[in-house]
Amino acid sequence: MTRSRYFHPHTKRGGEALDGIGILPGFRGILCHDHWKPYFQYGAAHALSNAHHLRELERALEQDGQQWAQRMNAFLKETNQAVQDAGGCLEAATAAQCRSRYRDLLKAAEDECPAPEPHQGAGKRGRVARSKVRNLLERLQRFEDDVLRFMKNPRVPFSNNQAENDLRMIKVQQKVSGCFRSMDGAQTFCRIRSYVSTCRKQGLTASEALRLLFQGKWPAFMTSSPVSECAE
Repeated sequence: MTRSRYFHPHTKRGGEALDGIGILPGFRGILCHDHWKPYFQYGAAHALSNAHHLRELERALEQDGQQWAQRMNAFLKETNQAVQDAGGCLEAATAAQCRSRYRDLLKAAEDECPAPEPHQGAGKRGRVARSKVRNLLERLQRFEDDVLRFMKNPRVPFSNNQAENDLRMIKVQQKVSGCFRSMDGAQTFCRIRSYVSTCRKQGLTASEALRLLFQGKWPAFMTSSPVSECAE
């Protein structure tokens, strides 16, 4: 799992911002995310965050009464627990059984949440609108490999909750202040948060990280020696 964090402000959102920040364009690993479309431009493969699926499935049950959603929710939680009990990766036979069960659940869901009827009559074109529940069902069908990738690869997490937790402080700051007063201020804030967050993931407290910073020293994990002076 990643042991560092990098925050960077940008005036845009989406591919333009991600390209401008410059990290994801060179990324060649497995990118775990919430199915936001711009992310599919990057990485060698993808893993969809199942924490998001669990929330959507709970909504489908509570607001739309979809019973299949409850069964899928339970399946994802049980599979995640099985992966943890197995040390981070299921054996091939067990993974195949889980995949088969996953497909059976989605097949049964078709009876409860069928696709809408195609357009009738002349002059009507385009894709027929789907409900939120139907969109979720079709996404789980279409992106099966990305949903279940955590079963076979110990480096793939069940969700991207860690990344969202790291972003929470940024969102709290925005809610309190409304916005940053300048781009320089936003860049300074992100630089400090990147440093402190990375240090905490490396076992340093925030106070120790800041003490070293004010003393002009790098934390040990950033150097080849235990503690060294910052470069001028």
